Amino acid sequence: MRNTNDNETNGLRNALVQDLKDMVQKLKDNGFTEKEIASLLHTEQPLLRLTVSRNYRIYLGEEYKEVHLEPLVMSVYILFLKHPEGIVFKNLPDYRQELTKIYSEIRPWGLTDRALQSIEDVTNPLLNSINEKCARIRKTFVTLLGRNLSESYYIKGLRGEAKKISLSRDLVVWE
Repeated sequence: MRNTNDNETNGLRNALVQDLKDMVQKLKDNGFTEKEIASLLHTEQPLLRLTVSRNYRIYLGEEYKEVHLEPLVMSVYILFLKHPEGIVFKNLPDYRQELTKIYSEIRPWGLTDRALQSIEDVTNPLLNSINEKCARIRKTFVTLLGRNLSESYYIKGLRGEAKKISLSRDLVVWE
């Protein structure tokens, strides 16, 4: 059974939501577009510092909230973080050796034939592996930070152009 405080809280929340809906309707009645109203409701959040530890663990903000990624996905993220100018997917074979080095440092128990094949696949622009890794990275950051704030932290770019992480490198700390 719910206690009285829960009922009071829900009642207050419902009243606030209704007030907000009424205000939005008044704005629409006075000529505001939905886009203008959305921009009024959107509050800018400051970007969080991204810290990469010596053993390639990634943390966000002052609270050091850890970003959990699989080793290969983490290796791809680190590779793009090290290249603020971005990487054109068709040029990924040029980065195979660097990615292998990063992956071997993240996965210190050694690189098996299967691990080496995974690196081969992710750097093959004819396969979809790199897109899958980028989608996992995007999903992780959207889950942690929400859609708007996360955009600066994941790999993105137009087809055929360099894909990159747009986060200012002033906010990236390498320990």
